Amino acid sequence: MSAIPTLEEARALLAKYNKEPFHLSHGEIVSGVMGYFAKKHDPQAVDFWKVVGMLHDIDFEMYPEEHCVRGEEILRDEGVDGSVARAALSHGYGATGTPHEPGALMEKILFAVDELTGLIGAAALMRPSKSVSDMECPSVMKKFKDKKFAAGCSRDVIRAGAEALGWSLEELISETILAMRTLDGTGAG
Repeated sequence: MSAIPTLEEARALLAKYNKEPFHLSHGEIVSGVMGYFAKKHDPQAVDFWKVVGMLHDIDFEMYPEEHCVRGEEILRDEGVDGSVARAALSHGYGATGTPHEPGALMEKILFAVDELTGLIGAAALMRPSKSVSDMECPSVMKKFKDKKFAAGCSRDVIRAGAEALGWSLEELISETILAMRTLDGTGAG
């Protein structure tokens, strides 16, 4: 593997450490969402952003209690460049033992959209279409306010992510919905 993996290498690496279809799908969704944002904010680095999105939860399935800590070790042992590891694992800052605070725009976006893609995906599955294709921000905001809905998706992290970006919550949600629409058509995982 190259120091900065290709998207295909990143996908294979994720599958090496994760077997659950949900975790593999989540990696694909976050990778695609990161690609969408990269096209808008850093068009020369789309592949890098997608790789970071693909690998962000590499350790979650095997080491949920050491998430974003064991990931650094795994990525280092796999020969992955430290810049990828730092960016990927910064999404867990404040919630895990990672020392990497999101600093770069890409890291802040990953921090903001990781939990949000789960919330939007869960909301999409409740729709008759089972898709984000006809979803709008007010529908997600309604689900966001219902703390029992998709309770595992941290609203505090999503809010902190929007704030770190200097975006309103509605702007972040609307853009993430648009990003998820560019995926397989459902965006629901």
